[in-house]
Amino acid sequence: MSHSPSVALLRGINVGGKNILPMKALAEIFRGAGAEDIKTYIQSGNVVFRHAHPDKVATKVRAQIAEQFNLKVPVVIRSAAEIASTLSANPYLQLGIDPSWLHVMFLADQPSPELIAKLDPTRSSPDEFTLIGRDLYLHLPNGAARTRLTATYFDSTLKTTGTQRNWRTVVTLSDMMAV
Repeated sequence: MSHSPSVALLRGINVGGKNILPMKALAEIFRGAGAEDIKTYIQSGNVVFRHAHPDKVATKVRAQIAEQFNLKVPVVIRSAAEIASTLSANPYLQLGIDPSWLHVMFLADQPSPELIAKLDPTRSSPDEFTLIGRDLYLHLPNGAARTRLTATYFDSTLKTTGTQRNWRTVVTLSDMMAV
């Protein structure tokens, strides 16, 4: 039985020479967790796979990464339908903004309205963000390296875990899931 594809978005691996986790080893961990049709994309922890219960795969993967590599790595899961929705809902793309300035932070949980209200829209002007469901759309005209709209800021304010991808990566992952 073939299940719909999902993508696992791992946070903080293979960044700046830290938290090294080879993609071949990562694919083996997913295979060991029961995932099928495993495809990795670039070194930053994007894994497209199929399984009836993708969240259970994520739990096993987190545990195996901790055991084998001594790393605590957040893993955020999205279905192919959710990624398609992310693509179609980007408010900045709809405004004609250059896609190279666009990112998405995928949140593990839906934040409460009380926590969302604590976000500061002027924190890193001219950078801006829009939260739609569990997707935080970022328009970063000065680049991701210079923004104060960081994962640490959003995680602490929204009391969840997020992992960020540039727009080109989101589009590529959607294409990989469509095949």
